Amino acid sequence: MKYIKIVSIIAMSLIVFASCDDQLMDWQKDPEHGEVTGAELPLKLVEKISRYEALKNYTAFKLGAGIGLDLYMNNETYRKLTNENFDEVTIGYEMKHGAMVNSKGEINFSKVDAFIEKTKEAGLTLYGHTLVWHSNQNSSYLNGLIAPTVIPASAGSNSLNLSSLQAGNTSGWGGSWNTNITVVDGAGLTTSSKALKMIASTTSANPWDLQLGTPDILIVNGHNYEVSFYVKSDVAGKGRLSFDASLNNQYPWYDWFNTGVGSTESFVTTSQWKQVKVKLNASDFKVGSTSFKFNFDMGYLPNVTYLIDVDNIKVVDLDAVPVVVNLISNGDFETGALTGWNGYGNGSSRSISANGDGYNGGYAMTLTNPTAANNYSAQQVYALSKPLDKDVEYTMSFMVKATSAVSLQFEAQGADYNADYYGGISVGTTWTQVIRTIKPTKADRDKIIFDFGADVATYYIDDIVLSNKDASSGGSSEPTIIQKTEAEKAVIIGNAMKDWISKMVTHYKSSVSSWDVVNEPMKEDGTLRTGNEGDTADDYFSWAKYLGKDNAVTAFKLARQYGNSTDKLFINDYNLESSLPKCDGLIDYVKYIESQGATVDGIGTQMHISVDTDKDKIVQMFQKLAASGKFIKVSELDVRLGTNSPTVAQQASQSEMYQFVIDMYMKYIPVAQQYGITIWGISDNKNEHEYWLPDESPNLWDANYTRKHAYKGVADGLAGKDVSVEFSGELSGN
Repeated sequence: MKYIKIVSIIAMSLIVFASCDDQLMDWQKDPEHGEVTGAELPLKLVEKISRYEALKNYTAFKLGAGIGLDLYMNNETYRKLTNENFDEVTIGYEMKHGAMVNSKGEINFSKVDAFIEKTKEAGLTLYGHTLVWHSNQNSSYLNGLIAPTVIPASAGSNSLNLSSLQAGNTSGWGGSWNTNITVVDGAGLTTSSKALKMIASTTSANPWDLQLGTPDILIVNGHNYEVSFYVKSDVAGKGRLSFDASLNNQYPWYDWFNTGVGSTESFVTTSQWKQVKVKLNASDFKVGSTSFKFNFDMGYLPNVTYLIDVDNIKVVDLDAVPVVVNLISNGDFETGALTGWNGYGNGSSRSISANGDGYNGGYAMTLTNPTAANNYSAQQVYALSKPLDKDVEYTMSFMVKATSAVSLQFEAQGADYNADYYGGISVGTTWTQVIRTIKPTKADRDKIIFDFGADVATYYIDDIVLSNKDASSGGSSEPTIIQKTEAEKAVIIGNAMKDWISKMVTHYKSSVSSWDVVNEPMKEDGTLRTGNEGDTADDYFSWAKYLGKDNAVTAFKLARQYGNSTDKLFINDYNLESSLPKCDGLIDYVKYIESQGATVDGIGTQMHISVDTDKDKIVQMFQKLAASGKFIKVSELDVRLGTNSPTVAQQASQSEMYQFVIDMYMKYIPVAQQYGITIWGISDNKNEHEYWLPDESPNLWDANYTRKHAYKGVADGLAGKDVSVEFSGELSGN
């Protein structure tokens, strides 16, 4: 079931219910009674229902309840009903990826651990829900793993002439005679960039056996320089930089990747792009040197192919007058403070992020807007040291992301709140660079303002640069965007799945013996979800989109590997009783998963139904599921009435439907395959239904925690008879 912020109420009894919402199941505490919920039952029936024992006394299989963690921990009445009537509990939301994984991929177990301790005291077991789903994910974290790598534009001009390489040849470079060195289109960091391709021969053994030298690079006496480039290889490789006689040491050792662990003669390459960055101090050059050259020495190992991105081979004068002067002095927030910034409006808040949450680490500015209003309702302001020049073009760039897909605008504001606006900025959940040209229409523009009041979200903003466009065009380059390949994304997301499942199952190995491993993999027509269904919810992330059909195979193998050999591992879906092709498709998918070497112990059918659900299809569903030979669990049973004030007749129909489902389960599912039935929710109290089925009455207790007619239907179904027939004594009611 899925967390949603707004639910439209539509003729619930007339529609087939779609995917369910587990989140609130995290209801708030409300111990007060006294709500009016509809027509009262006859006193004789009320007294009869009151004589029933606790529900779990009537069944031989596990009787579960889907509950809200916070409500169980904080509401004594709710907790008492749960403890007395059920054997097992399923947490609606808090065991899901979105609830447990933070922005760094770390799992916080503390809240669920405290819950488990309390349920163990009551003798309840916990059903793990859920490991792999497309909703209730920390999608911002997962999407961030596969987001493009953005290499910011260089703040200084490149002293190295790359014109021949950019033209596709090595003319003017030492070693151009070597046929094992070429320039290849589309092989660089991006699909449109060039790369040097250097192939070590079968006999290559010395670094100079595969060597390419640069043209002369002019230098200024007394200045420090930085040499940097990006390199990768088809297999593990090894290289170094060597220099001409302009340097005191032609074969220096460096900490090539800025690891802080010491200097070495050479650097190691892999199949992933790595940046090599070397600083040349003024003292490294011989006195009187006016230029220098360096060589790529890549011949250490035989049969290795190296790629070096052409556009990012750079030599930058670190002491040159800065080409770009940032008019916003605190734009990278690396002081850990919002110095120079202030804001207000709409109950918004602003702060510095945790260290490491900024773009490429470090800090970022966070802006939180609690309610949707106008753009300008929430603002963050930076006062410039002097107004911008009228009719002069400036470049404004920054990195931004948000907790959901939202919009943003900024403005250059002057006196009397008059401003030039730059809106229409779409912000997603992964870091994106925004670059805009701004041209003040008046000479009083002395403030830069972010307007973020339109959407409910938290914005992360970093690396803000405001500069004169004419100046910036002289030296800095456009940022380099490195898109990950589909194969790279599959590896990354596969590792993320392994990290998540292995840690969850290992941590709860002694507390959870049954899991929903894969939840809702099917579409209504019985085909598999692919991740291309168009869902744009904030918490949506499809494992299947990157891992394909075998995402479930991997998930079941991981859950088995890291759990107990006796754990019961389930696949779960909804609407199996209303879409029989979907039921067939799920059973076929189980067969496929097992054909690939994984084991599926059981199938869960959610059964969020109404009193009008087709009973013949319910029977056919159970027959099909029984034929699978797997454990069968009714995993999230509730029965909607379409109102929160049901009549006596409606309550009777609801009771009959609950009993029918249980009767058919026990009739068609062999005893050896009966895992159990879980009722989704405890009562009709409004705090249990703020998000899940609002203005409804689907449960066994009413809004005052009093047993409903449905309680009798469930008890009679579990007992296989009308329990009340055996009651002795007179009933006092009418």
